Formats: sequence, structure tokens, C-alpha cells
Amino acid sequence: MGIFGRLSDLLRSNVNDLIDRAEDPEKMVKQIIIDMQTELTKATQNYGKAKASERLAEKRYLEAKKQSENWENKAKAALSQGKEDLAKQALAKKVKADEDVANYKQMYESISDQTEAIGSQVEVLKAKLEEAKSRQAMLIARSQMADTQKSLAKSAGGFDGNSALEKFNKMEEKIERKEAEAAAFSEIAGTDNDLNDTFEKIEADAKVDAELARLMAEMNGSSAAAPADDQ
Repeated sequence: MGIFGRLSDLLRSNVNDLIDRAEDPEKMVKQIIIDMQTELTKATQNYGKAKASERLAEKRYLEAKKQSENWENKAKAALSQGKEDLAKQALAKKVKADEDVANYKQMYESISDQTEAIGSQVEVLKAKLEEAKSRQAMLIARSQMADTQKSLAKSAGGFDGNSALEKFNKMEEKIERKEAEAAAFSEIAGTDNDLNDTFEKIEADAKVDAELARLMAEMNGSSAAAPADDQ
């Protein structure tokens, strides 16, 4: 496909359709810019070559005209000196030069028209490229926003409120069971401690009572022995 055929395709393409079909719209938009820049570079290079050909054709055309004028002046000079044969020879050269003038003129005009057309198409491509660049940021922002909205919509659509509440209820029940178990263990531990304290107190009281009985027995024994010693 030629450069301007490609350019025509780019200009006629529906950018929105391209974005819809692209896996990554941002990359697609950037790639469009790169493609257009590449086409502009090629078109500019071809335009430069066309201008060079135009200048060469113009140069040959002007040289042929100068040759025709020179031979005509020589023919006039020969006639002014009465040298008709020499004038005819000069005019024969002029006729040949005139043929070159006609050919080079036609070539120059054709190349000039083509060069002008290429230059116009280059300017069109430049304008379209600038327009695409100015829209690039906006298109990418719109693509990112659409992705965000799509992601949020999927998240909202896949969220089950009832299921989430059921999970919270189950978690609350587990916590309540743990709290009840902790309270029960604390109560049992407290009961055991009270019972131990009671038995320890009974044992302590028994020891005290035993000591009291021993002491009273010793004292009573001492009191009974005292009168006998007096006799």
C-alpha cells in the first residue's frame, strides 16, 4: 500500500471502533500516533525528493531556453553581416533547442504539479497528526475512566450483602462462645480456689485446737501437781 493510501486509511478510520476492538486502548491510541508520525516522515522525505526533481527539471528547462535564445542571437548576428547560410545553421540549432524547451517545460510542469500535490498531502497529514496528539490525552483519560467504572461495576455486581452479613453473624457467634467459655473457666477456677481455702482453714483450725488442747492439758497437769508438793 502506498504512503497516501495508508494516509487515507488512517484519516478514514473510526478511532472509536479501533479502541473498542483493542485489548489495550491506551496502547492502540499511542500506536496510531506512532504510525502517523512514521507516515509523515516518509511523506516528508518523498516531498523532498520531489522538490529536488522539480528543481532539476526547471534548471534544464531554463538552460534549454537560454540555448534557444543564444542561437537566435547568433542567427541575427550572422544575418546582420549578410551570412545567410551561417544564420540558417544557427537557426537549425535553435529549432533543436526549442524542442528541448518544449520537452523540459512539459516535464517541469508535470513534476511541479505532482510536487505541489504531495506538499498539500503532507500538510494535511501534519494537521491530522496535531489533531490526534491533542486528542490523545483525552482519549486515554476516557479509556482509564471507563476501565475504572467497569471495575467498580464488576465489584458491586459480585458483592453479596446478605452473604457478608451472615459471615459477620457467624463471627459474632464464635466470639460470644469464646467469651462464654472464658467466663465459665474463670468461674470454675474461682470455685476451686474457694474450696481449697475452706479446707486449708479447717486444717489450720484443727491444728490450733490441737495446740489449745495440749496446752490446757499441760496447764491442768501442772495445777494438780502443785498441792502434793506442798505436803
